Amino acid sequence: MRTILFVKTSSLGDVVHNCPAVSDAARAFPGAAIDWIVEEPFAGIAAMHRAVRRVIPVAVRRWRGALWKPAIWSEIGAWRKELRGERYDAVVDTQSLLKSALISTLALGRRHGMDRASAREWLAAAFYDVRHPVPRDLHAVQRNRLLAAAALGFDLHDPVDYGLRVPAAQKSGYVVLLTMTSRADKLWPEERWIELGRGLRAPAILPWGSEAERARAQRIAGEIGATVLPKSLQLSELAKLFVNARGVVGLDTGLTHLAVALGVRTVGIYCGSDPALTGLYGAPHARNAGGPGRAPQAGEVLQMLG
Repeated sequence: MRTILFVKTSSLGDVVHNCPAVSDAARAFPGAAIDWIVEEPFAGIAAMHRAVRRVIPVAVRRWRGALWKPAIWSEIGAWRKELRGERYDAVVDTQSLLKSALISTLALGRRHGMDRASAREWLAAAFYDVRHPVPRDLHAVQRNRLLAAAALGFDLHDPVDYGLRVPAAQKSGYVVLLTMTSRADKLWPEERWIELGRGLRAPAILPWGSEAERARAQRIAGEIGATVLPKSLQLSELAKLFVNARGVVGLDTGLTHLAVALGVRTVGIYCGSDPALTGLYGAPHARNAGGPGRAPQAGEVLQMLG
């Protein structure tokens, strides 16, 4: 196995969850050239992986919003030409969506993906040369690993290794609180964030992405005397913030999974999703609190953080 292409385009949490499958492939085939197609905003995660030779950013989200522009079609054509400049021994689509399956057809090489019963969108299976059954009730990390092992022909024996590398300075005493998430039902009540912050007995830092997230962070920080970052950070900047922290507490969001992948002591707060399927996974210092319809208490989170 000389060249392998992974297709996992989005979102942030899904991209992080694909990293152990890439690590498995690198261990199984030392010296193999491993490339990765990923959406532009998340290309920095693939670039952090020590086994990835080439990150191939794709811009489906941006392209589909401006398909009437000739410049966009020229960009798509140039992207396709660059992709097809190499033939792969295996193309592995761990996304299992129609979008990612169609992207995989643009690459040269034997295409592998999940079968109809396993794929997140069953129609995606029609575009693979080889289809593999993968149980749907497993954690996303394990599903990705099983698909890669079946597609590339190796057995899984090693523990989870996210394979990310970020230079770390000396650990600081602060705790990062990730109060933002993509869905309202995943939010944790602000009064519990405040109770948690007051119980930390350590400086807290609150990043944000949107203006609504900034406003929430400022309300919480005002009650606990924490620091709200003055600007929205890039993924590489957030990664450095995490690795130098004493710990991270976050909602069900890709950034919380990134903290785990970087080996940081992390507690994930689950209110509207099932941690059995998408919870923090495969790291000794990762803990999940709560579950669908059961928002954890601040004391429970504090105890887990240690």
